[in-house]
Amino acid sequence: MGSSSTLIWGIVFGSVGAGYLIYGKKRQRLGAFLAGLGLCVYPMFVESVWATVLMGVALILVPFFYRD
Repeated sequence: MGSSSTLIWGIVFGSVGAGYLIYGKKRQRLGAFLAGLGLCVYPMFVESVWATVLMGVALILVPFFYRD
């Protein structure tokens, strides 16, 4: 079981991911949609706080570097 910090970071990144999912679907942006899907799902499988934060920041930056 992860710590409460992991849970809070998961909620934060999941919320950003939900926004990316909505944006990606409305604007038909595959990069934003996939990043949003990843942000919503990955916190369930990662237990380390540092891994959660690093993966979350990396996924948040995906739509800025992948333009479709």
